[in-house]
Amino acid sequence: MNEVRIFTKIEIENKALLIDFPNLTNVNYQHSTISDFEWKSFPEILEDYKKGFEFVQENLRKGNSYLTNYTTKTEIETNLSIDDIFKFSKAKYKVLVPDEFVFFSPETFVEIVDNKIFTHPMKGTIDAEIEDAENILKNDPKEKAEHYTVVDLLRNDLSMVADNVQVKEFQRIDYIQTKQKNLLAMSSEIEGLIKPEYRNKIGTILQKLLPAGSILGAPKPKTLEIILEAEQYERGFYTGIAGYFDGKNLDSCVMIRFIEKENEKLFFKSGGGITHQSDLFSEYEEMKNKIYVPIY
Repeated sequence: MNEVRIFTKIEIENKALLIDFPNLTNVNYQHSTISDFEWKSFPEILEDYKKGFEFVQENLRKGNSYLTNYTTKTEIETNLSIDDIFKFSKAKYKVLVPDEFVFFSPETFVEIVDNKIFTHPMKGTIDAEIEDAENILKNDPKEKAEHYTVVDLLRNDLSMVADNVQVKEFQRIDYIQTKQKNLLAMSSEIEGLIKPEYRNKIGTILQKLLPAGSILGAPKPKTLEIILEAEQYERGFYTGIAGYFDGKNLDSCVMIRFIEKENEKLFFKSGGGITHQSDLFSEYEEMKNKIYVPIY
């Protein structure tokens, strides 16, 4: 929470940023497709990734964390601008801050509707083309442990600001289509009733819940220390949240699937949850698999 930017309704109407949410948009183009585009990524080599991964694993073995979200920064080359990526990609949540960054996120952070609060933690992905991919994802011991941990963490988080917190949908599988590789992603839905003392206090609620558990890990304070030492770059707005608040209700997302413009170069930030069961090569491949755009 080092930087908070608030855009007024007038600024949104004047397109100080472009936004395309399920119930809010300030763009009116018909969704068009692009048949072909260039896309190259230059992820760090396995040996460099291994250094941070092993530091995380060492802390997991010591019991300092039982889930740590470890991410990296990858240079990409494409003939698409970040404006093009915003325009042509398909995702539940899309935001473009001109000349700074674009993201196309499938993950809701929290929704608030009529004093009910909902969250949809997303943890676990697999190549959709693998035979019986859905069952493999749901029953993989590492992915299962990671998903259970995040659901438990988010349930506890919501309990700070809400009563009657319960898991309404568990291990839902969503299909994510991209030009490079189609993926299955696993998520769950948790809901509760906002406690009277937190109603109409949107800032206090967000302060209680941040950082988002799905992109941090557990327990939060120590895991944050581990991440800050393991990762060799600044996340910036990546893995923060963006949302629309109308004075009563809120829809917000986790800022993942994130591309940042820096000195005329583009960088894609990606990663995944590490547990004591994690395999170095599998986690490295997952990090690379997430370097995609949902354009098809």
